[in-house]
Amino acid sequence: MQKAAIVILNYNGVETLSKFLPSVIKYSTFPVYVADNASSDNSIDLLKENFPQVRLISLKQNFGFAGGYNEAFRSIQGKYKFYILLNSDVEVTDRWDINLIKYLEAHPYVAGVQPKILSFGQRDHFEHSGAGGGFIDSLGYPYCRGRFFETIEKDRGQYDDEVTVDWVSGACMAIQSEIFHESGGFDASYFSHMEEIDWCWRMRCEGYLFKYYGQVGIYHVGGATLAHSNPKKTYLNFRNNLTTLKKNLPNRDWIKVYCSRIVLDTLAAFVFMMKGNLDHAKMVFRAHHDFNRIKNQSSVATNRECQRNGEIQFLLWEYYIKGRKTFLQA
Repeated sequence: MQKAAIVILNYNGVETLSKFLPSVIKYSTFPVYVADNASSDNSIDLLKENFPQVRLISLKQNFGFAGGYNEAFRSIQGKYKFYILLNSDVEVTDRWDINLIKYLEAHPYVAGVQPKILSFGQRDHFEHSGAGGGFIDSLGYPYCRGRFFETIEKDRGQYDDEVTVDWVSGACMAIQSEIFHESGGFDASYFSHMEEIDWCWRMRCEGYLFKYYGQVGIYHVGGATLAHSNPKKTYLNFRNNLTTLKKNLPNRDWIKVYCSRIVLDTLAAFVFMMKGNLDHAKMVFRAHHDFNRIKNQSSVATNRECQRNGEIQFLLWEYYIKGRKTFLQA
């Protein structure tokens, strides 16, 4: 069995691949795979003509992020001890892959580790997807060191450390392949968004740890496949967040949390409407409707008590009422 493989998922990302694959090839030691989700653009031609050293996995349809990675990893199962998931819109740095894998080798009880994720467009600031390590509050709202809602911190070295987190970012994370396959992988019903949070939650309930390692840094664009302004992103975030809570909270806690979320998500929809984002408001209600219609179709559930690592119980209260805008702010 070889040590590790880097796997990039692609869907109609010919321009993104052209821009970011060169840095991945230049600075990476381990073999690079691109799993193509049945793109209709010239992605495959680009890879064959300009990047012959990249190994291509051609998928028969667009399985989304969750299903796409499940299919890609299934095709190379048994060949590598570790996988590195990397978004197509990431610029990497020297020895990034070696250092992440060395970390996992030194910590066999760690199922996954992520680097510091900075913004490609504003390189001295953190990026939304993962930033300085991911946590989740008691109502299911994810947050990061370096990012509370839309407040993004400047990188001053404040998170150049190593901490235990609740989840690692799908933008860039190194994982143990055996644990991934034994777990059943990502929940393919998510399609995209929050599948890594669900997977990490399930694995934490099995006793595994997840880590943030701030000595490795990468630069992420974010929104390359689905822009932040796209209402579908709002829909997937709300629906998949509810699904994650239903699957992983003990039943006695789920009922209380869901009652709170009905109120808070209705308020979020109202805020969208006040800002003129009617399409996003509609997606909040559609997310709740579809969640209740298909909530029993997810593949794996835990419904067990599982300790969170974040210190914040109610992020909305801390952020909007107490005015706490950063992780380190008292």
